[in-house]
Amino acid sequence: MSYHLSKTIQRPFDDAIATVTQALKNEGFGILTEIDVQETLKKKINVDFKRYRILGACNPSLAYEALKSEEKIGTMLPCNVVVQEQADGRVEVSAIDPVASMGTVGNPALTVIAEQVQGKLRKMLDNL
Repeated sequence: MSYHLSKTIQRPFDDAIATVTQALKNEGFGILTEIDVQETLKKKINVDFKRYRILGACNPSLAYEALKSEEKIGTMLPCNVVVQEQADGRVEVSAIDPVASMGTVGNPALTVIAEQVQGKLRKMLDNL
């Protein structure tokens, strides 16, 4: 089982960020954090890296349900979505597969929630 869901799109990087953010919003997610990996690596260890952004996405209602089912599940939140520029100029969008990650916990109630989140993340990718 793969730990991520991915799709490659043909868009400029900044446009892809805006499109992914809107597609997440359409599925009830907000962006809690945004990490510019390229900028951080340049600043911290002076290396050049491709355009790579990590969006910390959260669906508050489903996060609340998950926290009620498993109080330590916050260690796996928010759902990370990666937007990265490929060498050929295309952009790959990848999201954590919550069924794969949360399935390791062994809580059936959490699995049901993870399946709902997975469905929303798949729909987000499909709509890009």
